[in-house]
Amino acid sequence: MDLTADLLKETGDRMGKTVSTLSKDLATLRAGRATPALLDRITVDYYGTPTPLNQLAGISAPEPRLLVIQPWDKSALKDMEKAIQKSDLGLNPTNDGTILRLAIPQLTRERRADLVKVVRKKTEEAKVAVRNIRREIIESIRELSKDGELPEDSAHRTQDEVQKITDRHINQLEALAESKEKEIMEV
Repeated sequence: MDLTADLLKETGDRMGKTVSTLSKDLATLRAGRATPALLDRITVDYYGTPTPLNQLAGISAPEPRLLVIQPWDKSALKDMEKAIQKSDLGLNPTNDGTILRLAIPQLTRERRADLVKVVRKKTEEAKVAVRNIRREIIESIRELSKDGELPEDSAHRTQDEVQKITDRHINQLEALAESKEKEIMEV
């Protein structure tokens, strides 16, 4: 019984990581509303070392369409500005010498539709990852059953449990995607 419990725990852990990865990926998509998570992937060349922007500055969203970036080291302000301009966000920060202001423009209908496609693509990739994990675990269960380490009825029960865990994680992925699509389509 210990063997099946370990397999089920591994299944849940690996699938949970896939869900959390999708959640982080979706947080970095710009949905017309300012969130500090938009800047999570941006790295700044800080004294020759690529450093995440959120480790060099305080990032806040005082208004729904504005991010304020307050660097802890004012000398890095220009580098932060360049890093944001080079990023794929398509945003241009305003530098007043002490802080950067990042105005988030209203999204066009076409851009919203493109973002929804990106959300669906990322979600489908995450679902494929979850299904691959299920396939690997079920192959392991069959192998253990074939080798005589796991009784056949126990193997079937464990496979059913793996399927339930898979369904639960697929539903979580779909819920994340649905929530993000709503956020993107909100005007």
